[in-house]
Amino acid sequence: MRLKDIVFKSKKVNRAFAWAAHIFTASGLISGFLGLIAILNGEQTLAFLFMGLALVIDGVDGTLARYVNVAEALPEVDGSSLDNVIDMFNYSILPVLMIYWFSMVPYELIYLTCIAILLASCYTFSDKNIKTSDYYFKGFSALWNLLVFFLFIIDLGLWFNFVAVCFCLILTFIPVKIIHPFRVKELRNSSILMVGVWSVSAVYLVLHKHGDLFNNFHAMFFTVWIMSTAYFVWISLRRSFKQNT
Repeated sequence: MRLKDIVFKSKKVNRAFAWAAHIFTASGLISGFLGLIAILNGEQTLAFLFMGLALVIDGVDGTLARYVNVAEALPEVDGSSLDNVIDMFNYSILPVLMIYWFSMVPYELIYLTCIAILLASCYTFSDKNIKTSDYYFKGFSALWNLLVFFLFIIDLGLWFNFVAVCFCLILTFIPVKIIHPFRVKELRNSSILMVGVWSVSAVYLVLHKHGDLFNNFHAMFFTVWIMSTAYFVWISLRRSFKQNT
């Protein structure tokens, strides 16, 4: 008998672990709230760190929930609904607030940009067919937190930011495939490794936003971050051109 079968033999133990898994998921909202406070205080770097923590929690909470079998142990709590509520806040509302608060697009377009992102996110989180049979996401899947981080790091100007947002809005309604590195079985080990590489380099870059790209150490982290980002883009594009759904 496996250790897991022994530990989860009791229904009370099962429910306790299921509640713990849901509380862990809910902690992503706490991290997001701290990110909100950081934004309102004008601390963009700190906000990204809290948003990053929320992203980590969201990345692993599903695996934890499936491991302890929350659907069976705690059927009265809808983990998917809980996850969607938190994701709407962390993936959409916080990035929109950041775009507005730090004026990341041209002022005359800032309200239009924020409203468009929120409406597109409503579509994303209500789409019943958002995932493929092999667990890729269809469309841009409201990854606005990652987009604003990308725009923050590369810092190519307000109009570039606006064009990038428009491009991702279009991708929301196009059936491109976006990898979920923890659920997609194809190249899963490589993808998880690249998540770690991306995360470490991203933390360095956000803490050293104004570092000199001509400095060898800073350039190394920037290059690693770009290459790890390119890996996920490549995997997603590769899957997008396959015919199966």
